[in-house]
Amino acid sequence: MAEGTEVQGARPAHRTYVLVILTLVYVVNYLDRQILAILMPQVKAEFGLDFKQVGYLIGPAFALVYAVLGVPLAVLADRYSRRNIIAASLAVFSLMTVLSSYARGFWTMALARFGTGVGEAGTGPSINSVIADLYAPAERASALSFYTAGLNVGLLIAFFGGGWLSDHYGWRVAIVAAGAPGLLLALLLFFTVKEPKRGLVEALPDSEPPSIWSVIAWLWSQRSFRWMAIGTSFSSFGGYAVIAFVPTFLKISHHLSGAQIGVALALLAGVPGAIGTYLAGVFADRFGARDVRWNMYVPIIATFVGIPFAPLFYLSPSLAVALSAAIVPVMMGATYVGPAYSMAQGLVPLRMRARSVAILLLILNIIGLGLGPPVVGAVADLLQPSLGADALRYAMLTTILTGLMGAFCYWRATKTLKSDLERGSFTGAASVF
Repeated sequence: MAEGTEVQGARPAHRTYVLVILTLVYVVNYLDRQILAILMPQVKAEFGLDFKQVGYLIGPAFALVYAVLGVPLAVLADRYSRRNIIAASLAVFSLMTVLSSYARGFWTMALARFGTGVGEAGTGPSINSVIADLYAPAERASALSFYTAGLNVGLLIAFFGGGWLSDHYGWRVAIVAAGAPGLLLALLLFFTVKEPKRGLVEALPDSEPPSIWSVIAWLWSQRSFRWMAIGTSFSSFGGYAVIAFVPTFLKISHHLSGAQIGVALALLAGVPGAIGTYLAGVFADRFGARDVRWNMYVPIIATFVGIPFAPLFYLSPSLAVALSAAIVPVMMGATYVGPAYSMAQGLVPLRMRARSVAILLLILNIIGLGLGPPVVGAVADLLQPSLGADALRYAMLTTILTGLMGAFCYWRATKTLKSDLERGSFTGAASVF
């Protein structure tokens, strides 16, 4: 497989187009990944599942293969055309999403989710590497946060469209509608996006990519990366658990229909969520120009701003109060992603970038997506005999603890972030291989 055609410079119009297309890939990625959450009340009833099984379908059935396969696919991305890897991966996970509409029980749905994870594993590291080649370090967190806001748009479409379609046509039709657009987008990406030259905007010298073991050893030597990876895992633990169970929570505790849940969550995740995610990168770039540690301070501040509102959302008997209280935590929910992606690539030389993101995603998804939904689901099952219908709301409330643990890890990352970024320059890193 050869590298794709290189672009001759980071022209603003071209790089904006590429960023928009890659963001649309992330929109479809999250649409396909999370469509099952809004459909889960119907799926749970049809398949006779308990909360723990729901957690496994939304979490480990997808997360384990997604996280583990991301590393070998990132090895390919550091060597070959990232554009081709993204297009092929997009086509695979879109097709597998469509095929999941034929599931007839827990195990066939788990197998389909497994296939969706196989496809989605190839997108994140390659996309992050491409964006890093088109945007300089001083504006990279903003670009990556714009891309990351695609998850909020994907959730908006999943919740709104999935809720409406499932109410009117059933959950299987909703899944087909979620998967089909990705097949068309894969063709658009392949034929209109060119492979950028590595190190394009930084004029960095290229070299042969080091082995995966060298990458792992280098990242392990960067103490800030270790703390940041653990911190994002704790942050995503709560985030993925909430996404998995909040539709069921609103149905059980506030007696909303699928369409009503879809509208409420679409407005929350799609508007405040996207604004917060994007602005986190803008603030990280702006304040990080003076002190790079702001890339960690931003998610720390966001955590403490959002936490006081969470109990109101989970515990208030009033739907109006609950949804109003949810605005701030949702806005703060993914503020760590753009800055973390940016720092993960700044801590390594050029031909390690895709793999540094893949390893970050491996740790994040094993802990966050792999454990978050099933652990919270298991807690809800344990509480159900004593709390009944309120079991799920109290189980979700426990995610405040993991949010605080994430903030602590970001603070620890600031202790060595400056020196680690200096070591991550191409010249410094090259000398160790």
